[in-house]
Amino acid sequence: MSNAIALACNLLLMYVVYALCRVVFVAENWNVYKDTLLQNSWSDLIKGSLTFDTSAILYTNSLYALMMLLPFTFVTRAGWRKVAKWIFISVNTICVAANTIDSVYFQYTGRRTTASVMKEFSNEDNLGSIFMTEFVNHWYLVLFVIVIAIVLYFLYANPRSRIILTHRKRYIAYWLVTICCLVIYVPLSVWGMRGGMTTAVRPITISNANQYVNQPQEAAAILNTPFSIIRTWGKKLFTVPQYMDEAEMESFYSPVHYPAANVKANHKNVVVLIVESFGREYIGAYNEQLEEGNYKGYTPFMDSLYQHCLSFDYTFANGRKSIDGMPSILSSIPMFVEPFFLTPASLNKVSGLAGELGKIGYESAFFHGAENGSMGFQAFARATGFQKYHGRNEYNEDERFDGDKDFDGMWAIWDEPFLQYYALQMSEMKEPFITALFTASSHHPYVVPEKYQTTFPEEGDNPIHKCIRYTDMALRKFFETAKKQPWYEKTLFVLTSDHTNWIDHQEYGTALGLYGAPILFFDPSGGLKAERRHCIAQQIDIMPTVLGMVGYDQPYVAFGSDLTQTPDRKTWAVQYNSGIYQYVEDGYALMFDGENAKALYNYKKDWMLTEDLKEKEVSRAERMEKKLKAIIQSYMERMDKDELTYKHN
Repeated sequence: MSNAIALACNLLLMYVVYALCRVVFVAENWNVYKDTLLQNSWSDLIKGSLTFDTSAILYTNSLYALMMLLPFTFVTRAGWRKVAKWIFISVNTICVAANTIDSVYFQYTGRRTTASVMKEFSNEDNLGSIFMTEFVNHWYLVLFVIVIAIVLYFLYANPRSRIILTHRKRYIAYWLVTICCLVIYVPLSVWGMRGGMTTAVRPITISNANQYVNQPQEAAAILNTPFSIIRTWGKKLFTVPQYMDEAEMESFYSPVHYPAANVKANHKNVVVLIVESFGREYIGAYNEQLEEGNYKGYTPFMDSLYQHCLSFDYTFANGRKSIDGMPSILSSIPMFVEPFFLTPASLNKVSGLAGELGKIGYESAFFHGAENGSMGFQAFARATGFQKYHGRNEYNEDERFDGDKDFDGMWAIWDEPFLQYYALQMSEMKEPFITALFTASSHHPYVVPEKYQTTFPEEGDNPIHKCIRYTDMALRKFFETAKKQPWYEKTLFVLTSDHTNWIDHQEYGTALGLYGAPILFFDPSGGLKAERRHCIAQQIDIMPTVLGMVGYDQPYVAFGSDLTQTPDRKTWAVQYNSGIYQYVEDGYALMFDGENAKALYNYKKDWMLTEDLKEKEVSRAERMEKKLKAIIQSYMERMDKDELTYKHN
């Protein structure tokens, strides 16, 4: 009985520790939660937090609990109890560290870390320096973990001293009591891990967090990282739902694109610029309404280029990570459930802009200034049809540039020199060509080259602003060099970001605002009308839109829309965040958990998403839900059946 009481006390201690971790998480991300989280029901927040903490605590302490409740006398020995104590302290300190690390990592992903994190960074060799930088920047969080470990050591409830069983009756009594404790604990533990005991309750997963909050991004506040990792470990990612039969599904949606009857190829070159963390919020031209019309942003060059581009009122990324952006932009594959890179479907046959245009004679190359292989970009570029890859290795071999001098010491070649390298390399390619470049400098740890330290100083509390200004300057110099190249006037430029980043305005902290990414099309020859269309555009629209603009004449698979062929009111966007699909169309945003519509908002009138119109706009919600279900089912079927490319009959 002594061991059982000690076990109960120590597990209760962990509830307090997890609550403290949650306070730290919310405090570290207060800019995201300050205007929305407290609008939720306190009882729901507490109930949800306890539900997920219970599951995590019972999962991670299952070995410890077994060691304490085994019905044998050796569990009362000092040595056994000492081992059990250190297992308890070690395992739970790791869990605290995971929660604490996620309070920082959440700023970049917008969700709790899942099991895929191991694969996500498998190609990086600079993680040690990154972690050391974060340890220095967030020393107070490191101190928090150390203090918690010390608290666990000193507040650990030790069982009473060893019980010596010298009489048979006492042994039988001890055995019966410990068996009873074990028999009681096991079903209670299963109940806690599952989130319920009735047959109607499925084991809870991360998506269940949404039933306790109003917005998807708030789900992370009541989840915890150990639970998120455990619940996604080894899970099948793509389960094909049977919302409707094939004919009905295709009546609502199909990702197969066919060329228009009068299509005519113009063989324009295509340049896709994917700018790291270059969210809409930082670009003044997109934000005339911010700060009562006084907001200037941090991108003077982009503001000037914007005037000559085809742009759109509402533009969205399809994910929150760099590895989400690549498939969305270059292959029109959104992020559903987990990043495409990290799923078994990444081994499917995949096409993209490079692969499709390669069929009609385009030369192709992908550029990224980090070590070759970083982030899995090189593998993805090759799989989707890019013929050449230019990374830091190739840059170092170019005698016109100094690779050692131009390396930022952490991630990649600085944007300014690498964009110059990019412009000159394209002049050595055979036209027509398709190239894509992924910049790197507007990235953690948010530094700029030493010679620009005074040119781009710290601005306010957001360290990324100086990097955005630096990269904006690098883009200006890139276009100055590009204008001098023979291919410039014959090229279609596309500019977007991989995802958003740190926010300063609550308009960009909503479920939709967190995906606000620029999407611009620029044709220096004037062949593309410079205007702002009053509609939606998303990253997965880039591939079909570019293929439409260059007059591609073959069928292909792309989950987005060709904006050259889609009326403004028919454009749409979709995202997935912590178990909730967000579907945006014609001024409305639908939140859907895979089974039921959770909310409907008119984001044009209610950008902060405060008024749920699901009960008032029933027919609209049902219509949007049907379309979204068709998109999800089509996506899952094609992932499962390896049908991401067009198959000729």
